[in-house]
Amino acid sequence: MRIVVLAGGIGGARFLRGLKAAAPEADITVIGNTGDDIHLFGLKVCPDLDTVMYTLGGGIHEEQGWGRAEETFAVKEELTAYGVGPEWFGLGDRDFATHIVRTQMLGAGYPLSAVTEALCARWKPGVRLIPMSDDRVETHVLVEVDGERKAVHFQEYWVRLRASVTAHAVVPVGAEGAKPAPGVLEAIAAADVIVFPPSNPVVSIGTILAVPGIREAIAEAGVPVVGLSPIVGDAPVRGMADKVLAAVGVESTAAAVAAHYGSGLLDGWLVDTVDAGAVAEVESAGIRCRAVPLLMESVEATARMAREALALAEEVQA
Repeated sequence: MRIVVLAGGIGGARFLRGLKAAAPEADITVIGNTGDDIHLFGLKVCPDLDTVMYTLGGGIHEEQGWGRAEETFAVKEELTAYGVGPEWFGLGDRDFATHIVRTQMLGAGYPLSAVTEALCARWKPGVRLIPMSDDRVETHVLVEVDGERKAVHFQEYWVRLRASVTAHAVVPVGAEGAKPAPGVLEAIAAADVIVFPPSNPVVSIGTILAVPGIREAIAEAGVPVVGLSPIVGDAPVRGMADKVLAAVGVESTAAAVAAHYGSGLLDGWLVDTVDAGAVAEVESAGIRCRAVPLLMESVEATARMAREALALAEEVQA
């Protein structure tokens, strides 16, 4: 079975770990969000790609869900002593090494997709990880601070401001002129199933879909497209997805997120059992829907979620 998964950071990475357990023989291609990418300390940082790579490769800080296990912060402390910031974005020493290698390779002329493949050669995540684009795309958020509206990088909004200020718009800057990375459209065309994991529908999966050609390729693939709701009981399972959903005019409900993707893209949708009342609403919009437990409390629980998604894909296709 050839499975394509569109993935953001922590939610996507943890779902992928369960999917690998549920379908160990599957050929899995992951199209990773790069809208969260940021340049810091002269280095190219790709948080979502690295979270997937570290999680599946066994190097993730399990409690945080991001960053390296057994991390130290000597370099960051020295930078702070020099007065070099930003202090709000924590990069550990082990993590710095990844960004140094990536930045050197990019500087030597390698595209991000080739660099990602080279980094994965060390981590062996067991999936093919491809950035959505080799072109620079950065998600910016229009916020209001002290009565003044300004655009900030998503990382500043999410990490420094903790999404504590009102977001008025979310813009994937550069997406309009970006092209899908080599292998992205080919993987979609060859897929048997396409999965939207419980990643942020606006700044993770939404940014991937903003790259011209990707949404169209998925819609025209002719295979089941199944998603899992990141909203459980009208609230995000983790993170602050409700804040960016509001910025694009979408309610923080499982049914509203399904409608946001739309029946032209989505064939099946899983909601949590606490949202079973939303099943009829989702199905009335032309999307097959089932209510199952959606909390990724363990690899085993996540594997059960993945099996439910694959079963729903079979049901849609039948």
